[in-house]
Amino acid sequence: MKERKPQDCESMAHVRGEIDQLDEQLIDLIAERFGYVDRAWQLKDNPDEAAVPWRINEVIEKVRTRAEERDVPPQLAEALWRQMMGWFIEYEMEKLQKKSEK
Repeated sequence: MKERKPQDCESMAHVRGEIDQLDEQLIDLIAERFGYVDRAWQLKDNPDEAAVPWRINEVIEKVRTRAEERDVPPQLAEALWRQMMGWFIEYEMEKLQKKSEK
């Protein structure tokens, strides 16, 4: 749990400490998300199933909405998610390609 809110930080050391804690939490959440992505490719049959346009659009819409609710620029959230999802899709494609070659 965060020790202090941004407005309660009295020095750059406080700000950096809080950012470092948040970075750890973000990595933990990305690791958890990656676990589901790793399972997803195992449930699919071919590389074409890695990129599902309607699902990508659905995720982006949810992310943009949540960002707006939290006063985060939705463009920032969308850019981050598109980058992350792009990497995950490539990962799934590679795994599915190897799976289909067996």
